[in-house]
Amino acid sequence: MNDSTMPKIELHCHLDGSVRPETIIDIAKREGIHIPSFDIEEMKEELIAPLDCESLDEYLEKFSIPNAVMQSKENLKRITFELYEDAAKENVKYMEVRFAPLLHTQKGLSVKEIIGSVIEGMKEAEEKFDIKGNIILSCMRTMSAERAFEVVEQGKNFLGKGVVAIDLCASEEEGFCGKFIEPIALAREYGYRVTIHAGETGVGKNVLEAVEWLGAERIGHGVYITDCPEAYQVVKEKQIVLEICPTSNVQTKAVNQFRDHPLYDFHKDGIKITINTDNRTVSDTTMTKECELVWNEFAMSDEDYREIDMNSVEAAFASDEVKEGLKKYL
Repeated sequence: MNDSTMPKIELHCHLDGSVRPETIIDIAKREGIHIPSFDIEEMKEELIAPLDCESLDEYLEKFSIPNAVMQSKENLKRITFELYEDAAKENVKYMEVRFAPLLHTQKGLSVKEIIGSVIEGMKEAEEKFDIKGNIILSCMRTMSAERAFEVVEQGKNFLGKGVVAIDLCASEEEGFCGKFIEPIALAREYGYRVTIHAGETGVGKNVLEAVEWLGAERIGHGVYITDCPEAYQVVKEKQIVLEICPTSNVQTKAVNQFRDHPLYDFHKDGIKITINTDNRTVSDTTMTKECELVWNEFAMSDEDYREIDMNSVEAAFASDEVKEGLKKYL
């Protein structure tokens, strides 16, 4: 299998975790934004989380620098375009990019302006490269339910125009789902699809609640269903798709090392998994690297890979027309 030329699909990629270091330096110089260094290698050290990261919270500290340069319409559009360009170069045919609009209001942009700029960048990339995409709006779990309502309301104007789903992300605490039942229910009513970060940091029960209380169709990570039999059974029986991000899961200590990851055990037991980068810059990775990692660590067969790729197609929040096109690639 040639991982670099193999058509790929990515369902879990954060915009602010995937900004080119060169772009951060360029924008900071041009706009007078303070960053630790203008040296590319020093900036990479600031942006990339080490494999021996202590926790998810330490991993999330790497996002402050990218967000500093993501406060204008022009920059958001550029950064989105470049992410899709990078993905297209490694033969990713479809990618769902997620981001939290409320993180980009520091210089006065409205939520509508922010979402519109990201969509513009995606659509420009679709016109130039052989790639299709959609946008997922993330609500920060560290913010109030009222702020989540704001994202849901403002984002509904873009449903069917680039936005497809709602997400909850950031630091994970036990029982977080209860706080967001109403805004996520409203999102479903409007037509948003639902994917929720859960079970990334030791609380498998969060996955169960994300499915039963929030109507999650996909789960970001979900590694800790291994510690909650009810969550495991619900994910398996309802065919909830897990968005697995192997390198990120080691960095955040969802698992201690690659060979400890339960992804292949999940797959063999009939749980639907997909392979993703999570954050291309913060995790210093690509879809090619993640596929090679999984292939080498778990000695998967071609049939295993075909099944996982088809999981990604079926779970994508894309139109039937786009899905049919993706099936032809695979």
